[in-house]
Amino acid sequence: MPDVQIKLSALWVALMLTYLLGDVLRFWSGDATPGQFGGLKQEMIPLALLGIAVLMLIPIVMVVASVTLTGQTLRWISVIAAVSLFAFNVIGLPTYSGLYDKFLIVVGLGWNVATAWYAWTS
Repeated sequence: MPDVQIKLSALWVALMLTYLLGDVLRFWSGDATPGQFGGLKQEMIPLALLGIAVLMLIPIVMVVASVTLTGQTLRWISVIAAVSLFAFNVIGLPTYSGLYDKFLIVVGLGWNVATAWYAWTS
């Protein structure tokens, strides 16, 4: 397997683990209430949960794509996915109240930048 595929896969795994760490810390800190989203204090509807599931599945799908796709296809899909998640997280950054959360979002942004840059330049 080419070095590019391994490195991109590792970057996607790092992003997903960063997201998961934020979720775990949010519950431990009491910043999250099961069944509710953000500070909205409203119940999650099934369609919203489906949307979040699809969004959070992107890094997992990209791990598989990174080890199965090659060349320009892998390059473009990696760049598009990383830039899309970067934009989503930049928009959502102000909604997180905890310093740990903001830190982890910035780390995730760094993973997105590294992924897009590495995919584009390799």
